[in-house]
Amino acid sequence: MVEKFSSVWQRAAERKGGEAALEAMLSVPRSSAELAEVSDDRWLAAFTQVIFQSGFVWRVVEQKWPAFERAFFGFEPAKMLLLDEGHIERLCNDAGIIRNRQKILTVPANAQMMVELAEQHGSFAKFIAEWPEQDIVGLWLLLKKQGARLGGNSASYALRRMGKDTFVLSKDVVGYLQAQGHIDKAPSSQRALNQVQQVFNEFQQQSGLSLTQLSQVIAYSVGDNSVQLAE
Repeated sequence: MVEKFSSVWQRAAERKGGEAALEAMLSVPRSSAELAEVSDDRWLAAFTQVIFQSGFVWRVVEQKWPAFERAFFGFEPAKMLLLDEGHIERLCNDAGIIRNRQKILTVPANAQMMVELAEQHGSFAKFIAEWPEQDIVGLWLLLKKQGARLGGNSASYALRRMGKDTFVLSKDVVGYLQAQGHIDKAPSSQRALNQVQQVFNEFQQQSGLSLTQLSQVIAYSVGDNSVQLAE
C-alpha cells in the first residue's frame, strides 16, 4: 500500500524533534515574481558552480569562486558568447580557477542556451519563473538537452539554489521512492522521471507544501544528519 504523505511528515517530525523543529528546517522557494527579477548572469553563475562542483570537492570550488567571477567577467551571458579560443586557452591556464577545459567550455555553451531562451521570453529568469512546478522534470530535461553538463542532479541542484521550487533526487529521496515501489532504480528516463513527478504532485495536493519542502521532508523521514548536505 502506497504511503500517504501525512505518515511521511509524522516520521520526519519524530526524527527531527517535533513538528515545529521540522518546519523550521524547511526551505521556502522564491515566488515567480522574485525569480523573474534575478539577473541572468546569476543563473549562469549558478549552473557553472554546480557543474564545477560535480565530482569535485565543493568547498574548493566555493573558495575559488571569487576568481571564477573575475575570470568569467561576472558571467554576463552575452559576454560569454564572445569568448574565443585564445581566451579559452588563457582560462585553461588560470591557476585561480579549476582548469578543466571541458567544464570551462560549458560556460559559453550554456550562455548560448540562455540567450536563445531570453530572446523568446524576455529574459532567462522569466523563462524559469514561468515554468510550472507540476512539470519540473520537464524543465530538467530541457536544460539537459539544450544546455551543457546539466544532466543528472545538476539542473535540480542549481534550480534549488536559485530558489526555483523543485524536488531533488538525493540518495535518501530515491531510496524512499524505491522502497514504496514507485521506481525500481534511480530514475533517468523521461518515463521514470514523470512517475516521480506524479508522486510529488500527489503529495503536494495532500499537503499543500512546495516541491522543495516535500523533498526535504521525505529525506528527513528516512535519513540521518547527512541528509542536510544532500538536500
